Amino acid sequence: QVQLVESGGGLVQPGGSLRLSCVASGFTFSSYHMSWYRQAPGKERELVATITNGGSSKNYADSVKGRLTISRDNAKNTVYLQMNSLKPEDTAVYYCNVRRYRDYWGQGTQVTVSS
Repeated sequence: QVQLVESGGGLVQPGGSLRLSCVASGFTFSSYHMSWYRQAPGKERELVATITNGGSSKNYADSVKGRLTISRDNAKNTVYLQMNSLKPEDTAVYYCNVRRYRDYWGQGTQVTVSS
């Protein structure tokens, strides 16, 4: 079965950095686009970034362009989200996503940006 396991969240000061990881299993990872979403308290889940199956194309939400970078290692079945210059408004639970007949989600990892 499809499994997505996120890690790497935590508490960081404004301007700081974090790297999130998502390890995937149960499907042919290199065949699927992967995405990161986030959900802040009281808000709907929003798309943050997407990477194509081979990693050659990436798309970002306007709010994170230039600060967050999505990447993947198909040999490790892992997708990453490098987060730099973090702002308080980046505070959210971050979820890994794959769309394979339907959406699959990980359990999420909390990112809190606060001084």
